[in-house]
Amino acid sequence: MKVLIVGLDGVPRTLLERLGREGVMPGFARRIEEGALFDMDAAIPEISSVNWTSFMTGANPGAHGIYGFTDLVPGERKIRFPRFADVKSDTLWDRLGKRGHRSVVINQPSTYPVRPIPGALVAGFVALDLDRAVFPAKHLARLEGMKYKVDVDNNAAHGDKPGLLRELHETLDVRMKAVDYFWGERWDLFQVVVTGTDRLQHFLWDALEEPDHEHHAAVLDYYRAVDTATNAVIDRFRNDCPDGVMVSLSDHGFCRCRYELRLNAWLEQEGYLRYVSDERRSLACLSDDTRVFCLDPGRLYIADHDAALADEIVAKLSGLEHEGKPVIRAVHRGRDIYDGVAIDGAPGLVVQALDGYDVKGSMRGSDVFAEPVMTGMHNPDAYFLCDRALADGPMAGHSGRLNIADLAGHIEALFDGAA
Repeated sequence: MKVLIVGLDGVPRTLLERLGREGVMPGFARRIEEGALFDMDAAIPEISSVNWTSFMTGANPGAHGIYGFTDLVPGERKIRFPRFADVKSDTLWDRLGKRGHRSVVINQPSTYPVRPIPGALVAGFVALDLDRAVFPAKHLARLEGMKYKVDVDNNAAHGDKPGLLRELHETLDVRMKAVDYFWGERWDLFQVVVTGTDRLQHFLWDALEEPDHEHHAAVLDYYRAVDTATNAVIDRFRNDCPDGVMVSLSDHGFCRCRYELRLNAWLEQEGYLRYVSDERRSLACLSDDTRVFCLDPGRLYIADHDAALADEIVAKLSGLEHEGKPVIRAVHRGRDIYDGVAIDGAPGLVVQALDGYDVKGSMRGSDVFAEPVMTGMHNPDAYFLCDRALADGPMAGHSGRLNIADLAGHIEALFDGAA
């Protein structure tokens, strides 16, 4: 058994189908026609660090322990940046390795600094130093020689959209060079993730939606390039592994961003939060009597796990409106949606807004609703696409929406009985 996994970060099902119909992504249109396409819910919150970890472990955040790009230091009002070593669940690749299978994984987010896996791993964002993003280290020199890039320069992207588009193509090209290089390794599972789709959609979703936008044609050209590059890998897989199974997925969906919903400003207005400094840059600026605060992208931490206070906030937020219209999709109690050995680190509440309202833990300014920095935002509507061998085999009889944490188990089931 051989399995190929192609990840397209942030691509919603609706966009994948639309670009297929319009001839921008004919390769994926063909894969959809030949295989099975499923609606899939992202893990909550719908950000990449949480969702790619949920995918690679087959577990929810309560079990794997990653709740965001930042997490609280246990028992303190300080944040830390989770590392791959902090993941408390074993991965799909670890479990396959115990059965004698080897994996090659390229550009998997939230695997930095790398640790050994049975095979080879090149970490995705946030990977700061390439020499700590590659396992085994013997591959480092080759990647450096091809000028391998983990990610585009997000800071520069705000003011230089043509530069962003150039970088997206350059990064895609070198990602495919890495695929070509690692293809010669011994492997049973091969995974590559394209994260440029997420970057483009954050900064240029408006160009994707608006045909008269100055960058509309260039944006579609990037999707064509992604379709061409990834489907060349799929075709190669079909040729080299005719009995293998291909799967493709996104970690979350995307939509147009109209406003930022800054929950710390709302908490301050409601009297739950107070600052002792005008700088408002970190949790250290909060007063000792602050009862609730928010970390991106909508995680509320409540003093003393006060259940009555949580109920009060749920009631208020559930009725929140902007310009006479509802804003909130759902307010979840952490212990209702998470379970596992890491549940003590869960936020008390997690807020999901409706499409168009990007929930933020920003401390900037006092406006609850603010103009967005980016034109695209995450939403829960991901996709899962697979060959009929999986849809009619381990997933036979499945109905309804998938959850991203379901996938590892289905993929592992393909290897049942494989030597």
